[in-house]
Amino acid sequence: MTSEGTRKMSNTNEDKLLAQLQALIGRKSAPQQARDPVNQPSIRNWCDAIGEENPIYTDPDAAARSPYGEVVAPPAMLGVWTLAGNIPRLPDPDCPRSCAMKLLAEAGYRSTVGANTAEHYSRALKLGEQLSGTLSLVEVSDLKTTGLGSGYFLTALTEFTNQQGEAVGSWKFRTFHFKPRELTDEERAKQQARKEQLAKIPPHLRVRPRPAVMRETAFFWEGCQARELRIQQCGGCGRLSHPPVVRCPQCGSYDLRYQVASGKAKLYSFVEPVYPPMPFMRYPYIVGLVELAEGTRLLTNIVHCPPELVKIGMDLELVFDDTDPELILPMFRPAQPVRNTVTRRFEDVAVGEELPLWPIDVSTRLVVGGAIATRDFEDIHHEVAAAKRAGLKDLLMNVFTSNGLCSRYLSEWAGPDARVSGVDIRLGTPNVVGDTMTLSAAIADKQEVDGKGVITLSLRGSNSLGDHVTGSMTMELPMGANK
Repeated sequence: MTSEGTRKMSNTNEDKLLAQLQALIGRKSAPQQARDPVNQPSIRNWCDAIGEENPIYTDPDAAARSPYGEVVAPPAMLGVWTLAGNIPRLPDPDCPRSCAMKLLAEAGYRSTVGANTAEHYSRALKLGEQLSGTLSLVEVSDLKTTGLGSGYFLTALTEFTNQQGEAVGSWKFRTFHFKPRELTDEERAKQQARKEQLAKIPPHLRVRPRPAVMRETAFFWEGCQARELRIQQCGGCGRLSHPPVVRCPQCGSYDLRYQVASGKAKLYSFVEPVYPPMPFMRYPYIVGLVELAEGTRLLTNIVHCPPELVKIGMDLELVFDDTDPELILPMFRPAQPVRNTVTRRFEDVAVGEELPLWPIDVSTRLVVGGAIATRDFEDIHHEVAAAKRAGLKDLLMNVFTSNGLCSRYLSEWAGPDARVSGVDIRLGTPNVVGDTMTLSAAIADKQEVDGKGVITLSLRGSNSLGDHVTGSMTMELPMGANK
């Protein structure tokens, strides 16, 4: 067969596949019943995994004083209740998403990634409510080509009701089903050239330069190994000095000791060198002069923060970076925000107000704990070998954990009586164990809706690979005389 004939047959097959997929739009699955009603142990486990400390979810006394008058479930748990957990469930032959995925797999589109997730929370869920979720396929894209490959976007909508048939929320999830893209000859040539270029770099330039450890500075580097930031202190007058000196410049004493710094600091100034790029550095590379709470200044790196969000005067906290097995360096990142125990009011917030940054270490405990608490037992969230087979360096955070962290971030800023009412985010680079995701947000809009104070916040969660999540979330804040 000629190439022209092959192309026509391929187009015919794609047209047929698209028609079969579009025929599934509007079809609904059988209602998926939750195995358990909304219950306190599951809520507590979720809060423990996500780090959520709002007492209205776990403390009956605090909940009784809240606008709800009783314990309620965190909004981000909406999609958790109807998941099967770690047990096999008989496939629903009428589920349109399953039927669509089967058609796609048979056509060679076997790889899947999440693209967008949008949740709407109609109201707070109460203990004892028995939920069910009904899924429908609402959109199928034409054949699309992305950086991952060619494939189709499917959008599924799950509508949740309680045992009385009352609508309590919805979840719209958009996924991309694709054939992985093959590298072009030009791309392969560039990769090979890059490998050859790296091979020419001398070994001593492949690692970060080593400090010259002297008698006067040994205490500092020994402190780094012990994960302590040791600042030289004069035993005579108490003056702090950094870099270390051989004699106190204030009183002349040779009695030099050290003080362990608290790790709290503010950014005094910074610069972002971009050229020439160094093979041993991680970029973006931000050099900052930080002012320690103890009163002296230290030249270091600012990490876990996109360059455009770095600001003079921002609060910082100490972290130690294992640049390689032989070198541990003190660096600084945005300080952990303080959880508000008093709820912000609608009248007191303004469009443009920025939330403090929140760096989150993506640990094995967080990824596995979040997956278990959200009843997600996909192997890439639990087994390192499975994650590596999927092309990842380590375990991957699931979307429910990401949603939970985003909700916690806004709730801790707004206070215990504020309610997250919706989330609409685009999923980007994966959150993999060993990385750090930094959340940032700002108020994009505020308006009164049906007597409620509603704010919309733009949201971003970035890691070393790029943006993990971007989008918006909505919250209800008390207003006027309302609690």
